[in-house]
Amino acid sequence: MSRARELRVRVGAIDARVLVCGPDDAGEAVVFVHGNPGSADDFAELIGAVGERMRALALDLPDFGKTAAGPGFEHSVEAYAEFLSATLDELGVERAHLVIHDFGGPVGLFWGAAHPERVSSLTLIDVGVMPGYRWHWMARVWRTPVLGELVQMAATRAAFAAALTRREPKGLPPAAVARMYAQYDRRTRRAVLRLYRAFDDPGQDASEIAAAFAAKPVLVVWGEHDVYLPSHWARRQAEFFPGAEIHVLPASGHWPFLDAPEAVARLLHRFLDERARVGDAGPTVASLS
Repeated sequence: MSRARELRVRVGAIDARVLVCGPDDAGEAVVFVHGNPGSADDFAELIGAVGERMRALALDLPDFGKTAAGPGFEHSVEAYAEFLSATLDELGVERAHLVIHDFGGPVGLFWGAAHPERVSSLTLIDVGVMPGYRWHWMARVWRTPVLGELVQMAATRAAFAAALTRREPKGLPPAAVARMYAQYDRRTRRAVLRLYRAFDDPGQDASEIAAAFAAKPVLVVWGEHDVYLPSHWARRQAEFFPGAEIHVLPASGHWPFLDAPEAVARLLHRFLDERARVGDAGPTVASLS
């Protein structure tokens, strides 16, 4: 497996950190977009594995990981989608195989719906189109003024690790939890509150977004025991993405690429290999495992 390397890319007023692997001059790339808490590091192993076959990259969204937001940056889905678009432009990525997780989902879907001609395929990891979805318990806390600030202040190393792992069926790798906490600094904690408070309706009608991706190859990977985004949403993605290939991993939680990395890598490799064989317009193979 190749090793991802770090780049710094100037995107407007933002000095963005990007992990990359594979040929830098390829116009098509696998683009990973992380959630919360998280950063490009979430996908370091997948980037290295995919990078043996094609260009792959992941970026730290502003005020996550090692990318600081510029002055006046709005912590909204729209602003993050614009940042994603500008970063891909700077890197010369003309078409993307989007791989999105958690809050990277709304960001990637919003960008892709605005630029469907630049999307080669879509991989949803524990996120998707979810009309009627209501915020999970922690999101409701973050969205509550004063309470959200108090909870963020109280997120010690031990409290953070306990909150992340106690409902994960396999737990999470200690190194990954330690890295997430190290990156969950005061800047990121403020960004989380602003982002969740700026996104009022996570279950809004997403018919336009679904329509933009309707003809795209779609892979869905979901942990069966996700306590934030229940796995019944995985099966419902077939309503919005006809022909989607759907896999529910029976012993996984919200971060299947951390608790079942080999399974996720195998599914993603097979999906991307199929795209290479049949092209963007080729059929997907529906399955549920």
